[in-house]
Amino acid sequence: LLGAIGDERVLEGLHFDSYPIVEKVTPILTAYKMVSRDFQKEDSVISIGGVKLGGGHLAVISGPCAIESYEQLYTTAVGIKESGGTILRGGAFKPRTSPYSFQGLGVEGLKILNRVSQEVGLPTVTEIVDICDVDSVEEYADAFQIGARNMQNYRLLQAVGKRNKPVILKRGLAATVDDLLMSAEYIASEGNTNIILCERGIRTFETATRNTLDLNAVPYLKQHCHLPVIVDPSHGTGVRELVQPMAAASVAAGADGIMIETHCNPTMALSDGKQSLDLEQFEDLMVYISKFVDVVGKEMQNKS
Repeated sequence: LLGAIGDERVLEGLHFDSYPIVEKVTPILTAYKMVSRDFQKEDSVISIGGVKLGGGHLAVISGPCAIESYEQLYTTAVGIKESGGTILRGGAFKPRTSPYSFQGLGVEGLKILNRVSQEVGLPTVTEIVDICDVDSVEEYADAFQIGARNMQNYRLLQAVGKRNKPVILKRGLAATVDDLLMSAEYIASEGNTNIILCERGIRTFETATRNTLDLNAVPYLKQHCHLPVIVDPSHGTGVRELVQPMAAASVAAGADGIMIETHCNPTMALSDGKQSLDLEQFEDLMVYISKFVDVVGKEMQNKS
């Protein structure tokens, strides 16, 4: 099976269907070619440091919104690992709404993330916000994360597309599902097809929650593309008490993973403390969602 992308008029002029070694030529009608189900029928299974997402596997990605210190991240990571979490997240570069908010520790944060990963035994993912940081993030983390604000930063998408490490691509605050798929196509078109899509809520007229978690997107994406789909109910609701039920709903909707913000002391968190779970609440969440994982026939994925 060979996929050809480019000017369709050129492809038509080559008359591939007349070659004896070609069984058939099937046009892909969707604008997103390489991530479409038309291009690949079976589910893609993406591995982050040995943890599989997709194909019946379910991963739990958890950690603080921002890396604040070695002690904070280590304590949180140990609790996550003991409760069954499978991938550690932590932000070293933080694009904040206010320029006066904590912006992250930068490369020093990446080094802390890498050290804790090796000591605790959890693979890692962290957000990248600038092309100039691609090399550093690639060196210290197991996966890139493209945040909602950068979903349509096409130069950044192309930059991570030139690397081989997995990319978690978050849906933009006001992006349609097709917008998300086209952004994934930017990454895939550069050669990196290790892409995981993330629904993290969109902005609507509703003000009761930080965002509106669009769980319609999960089965829709699963039907139209072959990439794994995860959900971030922490950003999707912005309300600590709603994270657990929406995490369970995400699993029930068919998500291949969930991303949960967890902090050893949320009341002292420098970023997103109101939506972060403490370690006891994270343990309760893991016990609760395990029932839904069994019902949908998925396997809770641990590092191999």
